[in-house]
Amino acid sequence: MAIIEIKIPSPGESITHVELFHWLVKDGDVVKKNTEIAELESDKATLMLIADESGKISLKAKEGDMLEVGSVACTIDTDITTGLESDKDIVKPEPAPEEEPETEKTEQNVVKEEKPVARVAEQVEEDKSETKYDNVKVTPLAQKVMEENKLSLDDVIDGLRRLRSEDVEALINVTDKSTKTEASAGLRKPAGRESKTERMSSLRRKLSERLVSVKNETAMLTTFNEVDMKPLMDIRKRNQSQFTEKHGIKLGIMSFFMKAASVALQEFPNVNSMIDGENLVTFKYTDISVAVSAPKGLMVPVVRNVENMGLADIEKEIASLAEKARTGKLSIPEMTGGTFTITNGGVFGSMMSTPLINPPQSAILGMHNIIERPIAIDGQVVVRPMMYIALSYDHRVVDGKDSVSFLLRIKKLLENPTDLLFSGSSGEKLLLEI
Repeated sequence: MAIIEIKIPSPGESITHVELFHWLVKDGDVVKKNTEIAELESDKATLMLIADESGKISLKAKEGDMLEVGSVACTIDTDITTGLESDKDIVKPEPAPEEEPETEKTEQNVVKEEKPVARVAEQVEEDKSETKYDNVKVTPLAQKVMEENKLSLDDVIDGLRRLRSEDVEALINVTDKSTKTEASAGLRKPAGRESKTERMSSLRRKLSERLVSVKNETAMLTTFNEVDMKPLMDIRKRNQSQFTEKHGIKLGIMSFFMKAASVALQEFPNVNSMIDGENLVTFKYTDISVAVSAPKGLMVPVVRNVENMGLADIEKEIASLAEKARTGKLSIPEMTGGTFTITNGGVFGSMMSTPLINPPQSAILGMHNIIERPIAIDGQVVVRPMMYIALSYDHRVVDGKDSVSFLLRIKKLLENPTDLLFSGSSGEKLLLEI
């Protein structure tokens, strides 16, 4: 009997334990080599546990267990492979066959009879065409196999020719929901009082600990200001089409904020510092962390050396990191080492907030929504698109004067974007080269 051990891999140098979040197989199942068998969660990222060989699996840990890196999660008996699909049984994507006249006749009859399943099928097909599989999660291993075989997501989904019990149950659920909705129209159901208790993920628990530690271990204060966004929005509007055509990405607002923060950080180095024991470390470069909302919680990937980047480079890097966060593909190095953070609560409609510092950093800039409101300019009341901005900082590192001056510098740069981009030059067309 050949028994191999499947051990917990190391997600990174500083991580010694991970949580076994979810088994994807059952004890006693026969699995194929390179199959994803479990989801593991560290305090920074999610990773998959892979079967090194084919055989019968024996689970050695339970969901929710905290496992040390290198410990055994399960074993595989490679002598037992009964139940595995042979290559000829594996369904491969292939073009849909041309429909025979009989099939067309059958489909016409189905439509004519207007059966519930037919209506649901039409609804599913319509939803599929609208979403284009946006909600389909592709695991890293599946993506690798697709790339090796030169297959797209469309090929895989359109090529499916086998119905599983889960597929049938999903259709039944949709049908039941549609039927119940029609039956309960106009009827009021009694108010429910159900509740749900579930274990927090490792990522959520770590986030909770870090948020509490910010309050307990820093002297955090917040200062506010407001920005007239009209000059910045005007320059975007004038150059958007040319910028998009040249760089293949839209010119957003975040790139301006990151560029302004980079300039201000170099002028106020204390804001770009952090405490290390009894020492104060000040960085001469600006690696700016960007808070991104992901399905499993808040992620803070890092855009590095912003002081050397142009607007197009910043926009492309933000888009790439945000996509990785959404699909769970962010690596630990991509979330480590920032010197300053920017968070944008405005995308959720926040008007004003006091953002929490991202330790061990010493400051964080909070953006908010843009609202048209009256302000006084040269003695005249005018309506302008305004944004409140907030800077939370560790008072142990940053003095009140520097914090206010830093935020005021960002305000002036954003209200004079040509000064930010071209050092006062009137050559606005150079924007396309940045």
